[in-house]
Amino acid sequence: MINQPPGDFPQKEGGNEVGPKARTNLLIKWTEGLADLGLSENAVRFGTNALTILLVIVVVGLMQQLYRPAKPVLASDHNPAGELAAAAATPAQLPVEAAMPLNGIAREANSHTTIPSRPRIDVIKYKVVAGDNLFSIADKFGLDPKTILFGNYETLKDRPDFLPVDIELNILPVDGVYRQWVETDSLNTVAKFYGVTPEDIINYPGNHLDPDNIGDLDHPNIAAGAWLVVPGGTRPFTSWTAPSQLVREDPSVRVWGPGVCAGINTVQVGYGNFIYPTVEHWLSGTPFTPSVRHFGVDFAGAEGNAIYAADAGTVVYSGWNTWGYGNLVILDHGNGWQTLYGHMSQINVGCGQNVGQGDLIGLVGMTGGTSTGPHLHFEMMNTTLGYVNPLDYMPGP
Repeated sequence: MINQPPGDFPQKEGGNEVGPKARTNLLIKWTEGLADLGLSENAVRFGTNALTILLVIVVVGLMQQLYRPAKPVLASDHNPAGELAAAAATPAQLPVEAAMPLNGIAREANSHTTIPSRPRIDVIKYKVVAGDNLFSIADKFGLDPKTILFGNYETLKDRPDFLPVDIELNILPVDGVYRQWVETDSLNTVAKFYGVTPEDIINYPGNHLDPDNIGDLDHPNIAAGAWLVVPGGTRPFTSWTAPSQLVREDPSVRVWGPGVCAGINTVQVGYGNFIYPTVEHWLSGTPFTPSVRHFGVDFAGAEGNAIYAADAGTVVYSGWNTWGYGNLVILDHGNGWQTLYGHMSQINVGCGQNVGQGDLIGLVGMTGGTSTGPHLHFEMMNTTLGYVNPLDYMPGP
């Protein structure tokens, strides 16, 4: 037996054993024969073309296998009838590409339609809750604080400090005035009084007036008792205060009410400088805002906190006040100044009494229809300067 190298096993060809070397020699002789006949170049070209055709056939076959459509599911394919029915009832799921619009921008399905908000045109009601004040209510509805007063004269009487809990307020849709029409009213006169034109009132949609049916502007076809919004309207405030002239020999009081002290001819003269009137020095509620006739500041405090005389003087008002101050004390300081202390839970001084700076004159409360909780409403008035912001005259911290 003759040993052969691995992989060089002989094969038989025509009864003779032919190995790899013999096959190579045979291929060389076959190639040389083609060259002798001048056919070698044609053989190479033929082989190249044959190989290209073979590769194309292979690629086409692979593509057919890859994109072959799915075989329909039939009842004979071991699929129960119930599964067939369920498959038929299920909507076909399109591929993501099929769900794209032609312009290539995807749009998400949305079953909800967004309706743009429309401006409110009618008057609504609002019930005052604890902690409310004129400014917080106005901010809540995007209105000028004056509009809250101008829309509720029958209730508030232009009193910014009168705002009891649970009272119902008219909330206008726009800044302006709310007016109840009187049978003898003239559109020309009413519009002029509020600083607007008759057309402003007629054309406001919330008034539901027909311009073609108004008729004579001095005798318009408007039902008596109808409430109309006067958009952009304004008017003077009703004054509940007495004349502002203060004379030492006759100290008239700036606020009317049953607590006015009569028959006082002389008063004690103060120092002309002032101290904080209560133990708390920070504000709660409404700040000094003359535009809505809030001529003082609201010092925070707990029910029963002490109230002190800001300067020496004489009591010229002591008692209840009907116009929003509740239990009220006013001191005249004999030098052109008066100070006012409102919403007291208790009054400790009486008419004509002389007090020194820092003397106890009462206790903090929330009388007079205030919804902002216990606090001291404090005002300062001067014959020359009028109402001033008390914080400008308080000592530093």
